[in-house]
Amino acid sequence: MARHGLGPGAFIYVADSAMITEGNLKELGSNSFVSRLPSTYSVTREKIADAIDENNRTRIGVTAETPGSVNRPPASYKAKECEVRLYGKTYRAVVVHSDSYDKRQLKKLEKTFAASEKKIREAVKKEICIYNCEADALAARKKVCSIFTDFHELKASVVPVTVNRRGRPPKKGPAPTLTKYNLKWQVIRKEEAIEREKQIAGCFVLISNVPRQGDNALNSGEILKVYKGQYGVESGFAFLKDPIVVNDTFLKKTTRIDALGMVLVIALIIWRLMERSLRAYAKNTGKELPGWENRKTFKPTAFMVSVSMRGVSVLKLTDGKRIILKKPKTKQMAYLEALGLNEDVYINPRFTLKPIIPL
Repeated sequence: MARHGLGPGAFIYVADSAMITEGNLKELGSNSFVSRLPSTYSVTREKIADAIDENNRTRIGVTAETPGSVNRPPASYKAKECEVRLYGKTYRAVVVHSDSYDKRQLKKLEKTFAASEKKIREAVKKEICIYNCEADALAARKKVCSIFTDFHELKASVVPVTVNRRGRPPKKGPAPTLTKYNLKWQVIRKEEAIEREKQIAGCFVLISNVPRQGDNALNSGEILKVYKGQYGVESGFAFLKDPIVVNDTFLKKTTRIDALGMVLVIALIIWRLMERSLRAYAKNTGKELPGWENRKTFKPTAFMVSVSMRGVSVLKLTDGKRIILKKPKTKQMAYLEALGLNEDVYINPRFTLKPIIPL
């Protein structure tokens, strides 16, 4: 990028948490970046816990571009600005909380809570439940109440119970009795601690050197949007890694492998430019385009176009001319118009499209 005149501030490097190492941060230098602070760092949980306890996070709201559904509503976010020092340098840290908890994290937490309850039940099983002496029962109650875990505690009480003495009861008069003391206990969930742990599980920390003020400054919400924007790029990687594309192509020479890689990247660029043009047309004109199952959409995909364009037939004559045997239908023409094209693109090799996005 430097060779093409792009210096610090001209772009923001976005990467996942694997990027956060001492060597990588040193290599980045003054280039702007946004990444995720690894959960394996102790400072990550520390910053999250501080943000939860202070409870003064700024509401960011929904950042998703597409609307959610009833069963899967979009996540809403809150953020807390702080700082973190790594390898002798101070960086911005944005603690982000999502109200849509990661299902994997919640499943892991439920196992932790279950293990906590099991541990406390196994500990109390060692205690005797019935005592002949009240003093012994009260001492046992005190001992039981001192047993606890991070997420559970014990509540115990001593209940006097009248029982018949051992031996044959007399023929006349009441049977002799004695009093024993029953130790009863129950496991109590620490709801506040459990809820706090769930809140922590719904948080992650973004690390960045993008300034808060001045040139190229971004606030917490903008930092989050920049980080989430990497999904739009990474979704294209599925095409580059598709085993149908890669595994079915056998090449011996490394130069040909390099060439194939370049062809695939160029194809991906064209694919994404098509999608960008379609959405720009829909946004600029206010016209929805055909989607799946004849539904209209402002967010068409290049895949929709590739599927719908099947069936157009072109015949090339011996003199080099082309004629359309089966013309595009209404739906196909809508896509062609959105891309700045018309049916002449099928028969004119020198056809020039009409730009949808101003250059």
